[in-house]
Amino acid sequence: MTETMVDLFVIGGGINGAGVARDAAGRGLSVVLCEKDDLAQGTSSRSGKLVHGGLRYLEYYEFRLVREALIEREVLMNAAPHIIWPMRFVLPHSPDDRPAWLVRLGLFLYDHLGGRKKLPGTRTLNLRRDPEGAPIMDQYTRGFEYSDCWVDDARLVVLNAVDAAERGATVLTRTACTSARREGGAWTVTTKNSVTGEERTYRAKCIVNAAGPWVSQVINNVAGSNSTRNVRLVKGSHIIVPKFWEGQQAYLVQNHDKRVIFINPYEGDKALIGTTDISYEGRAEEVTADESEIDYLIKAVNRYFKEKLRREDVVQSFSGVRPLFDDGQGNPSAVTRDYVFDIDDQGGAVMLNIFGGKITTFRELAERGLHKIADYFPQMTGDWTETAPLPGGDMPNADYEAFREQMKANYPWMPRVLRKHYGRLYGTRIAQIAAGATSLDGLGRHFGGNLYEAEVTYLVQNEWAQTAEDILWRRTKHRLHLTQAEQAAFTEWFDTQFQKAA
Repeated sequence: MTETMVDLFVIGGGINGAGVARDAAGRGLSVVLCEKDDLAQGTSSRSGKLVHGGLRYLEYYEFRLVREALIEREVLMNAAPHIIWPMRFVLPHSPDDRPAWLVRLGLFLYDHLGGRKKLPGTRTLNLRRDPEGAPIMDQYTRGFEYSDCWVDDARLVVLNAVDAAERGATVLTRTACTSARREGGAWTVTTKNSVTGEERTYRAKCIVNAAGPWVSQVINNVAGSNSTRNVRLVKGSHIIVPKFWEGQQAYLVQNHDKRVIFINPYEGDKALIGTTDISYEGRAEEVTADESEIDYLIKAVNRYFKEKLRREDVVQSFSGVRPLFDDGQGNPSAVTRDYVFDIDDQGGAVMLNIFGGKITTFRELAERGLHKIADYFPQMTGDWTETAPLPGGDMPNADYEAFREQMKANYPWMPRVLRKHYGRLYGTRIAQIAAGATSLDGLGRHFGGNLYEAEVTYLVQNEWAQTAEDILWRRTKHRLHLTQAEQAAFTEWFDTQFQKAA
């Protein structure tokens, strides 16, 4: 095996690893990112899909975390207006839970902590009069409406990886880091591709351990190192059901156990409902939503809405393991969503371990993490990501609505729903997918819904998609819009066309 010399070797292809790789590559460092599965296959594709300050964290006095997340919310809206957009949340007030004055105080702080510029502020609702109250049971008469943002979480990860690669980073998917050893003031790192069996060796000045739920395994088993810090694994489950209300607003309801449940419009005609917070002791790879969690979420919704959900309404469920920094809190909901760094620089070979974090603060986490190791890389240039768009987000003034009108003019032959699909997932890079096409026939084979061959080819060539699952679930959500027969036909075609096993 030949050795490749790099400055930074990043372990983990979730949002933190991809964010670090992007930031470091943009500072002029040579970077390799390895991910044992697909990008965002773990926690980072199984979130509630929100860029938000974390309203409920105020209850645990996490004021700094909420303020920083609210500031980042605006930064990310500007960086990726195609995959991040505003959403209004309706919070029906239940006098049996938090008092109205406490909710109003929390929303006031939420409006003002982060220097809100783009999003509208909170307003009070009369649920019997205002249309947002129409689906809510009559016993709830007062509510509040506030702003946060939606995000396509898996695409956020992929776009960071794309930008990292375009700035010179090497991105290796389905490639595990099998060993890392300190030798002569640097790391000797060995990787193995699970598809081809190919092994490679790298020499790296620094390892960034962004393995999420597997961060401790990397420290102890891969690197043979140790840390005084630990992660606490907390399981969060969601369900997807047909959308059961009119309008684009989301809902946030309080449950009897003081948890809050998000009920968000999803993929046009569906709703995403979550999440649970349960301590988890199993293997992160094997996490699933338990029937008790599904029942919990259904009951929380049915407590507030006139239309009652049933178990058979659940189209899909998924669960993710959040690798939270273990701050000693007993209640999983109270465990901090903040992040902590741990640096181990024995013998001049540096290892930066990342504990915790949340999607909203990934960019800031990456920036601060690189500050921690800046002394080891005097050639490293300064901060740059705060004002840099992500791939596809380079729209004038981050104005998606103006871009949508431009798409209509550029692709008059394209159905509106398809333009929306391409615009929301790829932004300005729609030009690469539709290059040369003047009709739907120019997009190649049609697999059902909005899935055409041109998009598949783009994802394989530009976004490391290697299986039908990568296409149908993480790079897109076509799986929710294709029949079982269409999914099977596409999988068969994909496996034949690209000679990959699903």
